[in-house]
Amino acid sequence: MNFESFREKIGYQPVLLGVIALLASGALAWASAATSGAIAAAEAKDLRDSLSEVLPQGLADNDFLKDTVDLEKSGKTVTIYRARKGGAVSAALFKVAERGYAGEIQVLMAVDREGRTLGVRVLKHAETPGLGDKIEVKKDPWVHSFEGKSLGDPAPEKWGVKKDGGVFDQFAGATITPRAVVKAVKGGMDFFAAHKAEIIGG
Repeated sequence: MNFESFREKIGYQPVLLGVIALLASGALAWASAATSGAIAAAEAKDLRDSLSEVLPQGLADNDFLKDTVDLEKSGKTVTIYRARKGGAVSAALFKVAERGYAGEIQVLMAVDREGRTLGVRVLKHAETPGLGDKIEVKKDPWVHSFEGKSLGDPAPEKWGVKKDGGVFDQFAGATITPRAVVKAVKGGMDFFAAHKAEIIGG
């Protein structure tokens, strides 16, 4: 049977398509395997850079990306990154989130072993440009106002924006946004306090 007669067989096209699909799948798998290491390394660097933004220098001598504990918060798993100094946990770093004006606001925060906030950064949001985006550290220093705060300083009832009787500034025309960030950070402080033994003791 020559090639021309084989082409006339009804099964020729499905077989050809199958071979092409197999070759394409193999090429995609090879490309994925070849780039997965570089992608993973880039993601790890981005995460390390973000965590380092909220953690003051000198508080860690360990690789906190590899020193983690997973805990549950509101039905979701929260990964806690533990910074250690001389073997003892010096700080806990983790993400929290709250609903803002235009969507969820994701916040990264660091808390020292005594429960004081070391740093806060907004990682992701969809708030109104020019109004709500002042929660970004590159747009406004407002987010630094959380540094050094604890559940007792200010008092629990003062953990709010000034419009609500709290101590944190709000933005003109965008009170919902800073209110959500304050709530997220306060929730993170409560979460740390509730799980301190699990975080520090590990």
